[in-house]
Amino acid sequence: MAELIITNIRDQVFEIVLNRPEKRNAISLDMLAELDQAVQTAARTDGLRAVLIRGEGRSFSAGIDVTMFMLLAQKYGEGWPQRMRTITHDFQSVLTRLERLELPTIALLHGHCLGLALELVLACDLRLAAEGTKLGLPETRLGIIPDVGGTTRLTRLIGPGRAKELILTGKTITADLAERWGVVNHVVPAAELAPAGEALINELKQAAPLAVGMAKRVIDGLDDLDRGLQIEAWAQSQLFQSEDFQIAVQAFMTGQKPEFKGK
Repeated sequence: MAELIITNIRDQVFEIVLNRPEKRNAISLDMLAELDQAVQTAARTDGLRAVLIRGEGRSFSAGIDVTMFMLLAQKYGEGWPQRMRTITHDFQSVLTRLERLELPTIALLHGHCLGLALELVLACDLRLAAEGTKLGLPETRLGIIPDVGGTTRLTRLIGPGRAKELILTGKTITADLAERWGVVNHVVPAAELAPAGEALINELKQAAPLAVGMAKRVIDGLDDLDRGLQIEAWAQSQLFQSEDFQIAVQAFMTGQKPEFKGK
């Protein structure tokens, strides 16, 4: 069975590769667990200067594998919707460990970067996107919210006005607009994405590693991330028990447009 996450170390860079291209790197429970192991390995590895995250195939990632909802009962029990604060905390912890690496983290985006995938890259320090990449947080169209740090980190990154427009509508935006809004740092032609990542890493290597790590901790410490994550978990625990969420799941499974009731 193929590894869902591949890791490589080269030139003081720890590379994490999403490796489920046949599913557009949709993130499953097993994939999330392997990602967590990769992050923890990076944290224990000496001599690194950066972490690079990318996806195999046509897209960085289409987001959460919706079949994950069906598997939550196996891990958390049949009453899993009533345990959403615990589930959300477990998911959040993976991305928080990524964010709190003292190493600078860079995400290379192409194709699609949606939902949980965008939450993943928001936990990175720097984001480069290939031209034509589509980004979005469509959770509200499923009757829920971005609860794995997406609501908190996006607001911290681009401000409440832009964050509300993206989250409340659930719409998808282009890489060019994402760059103008500050969601990504740079947009480059697809053929130049990997070289642009290498160039950025080489720039980071010019700075003292201890200073880079400390600067990152200071900047990240300016906002109350932990409180934001707690609020996300509380809100999601309410929404997963709503009638609208059940309507959205049924509509997704049948390919129909959901008719929300506000209940």
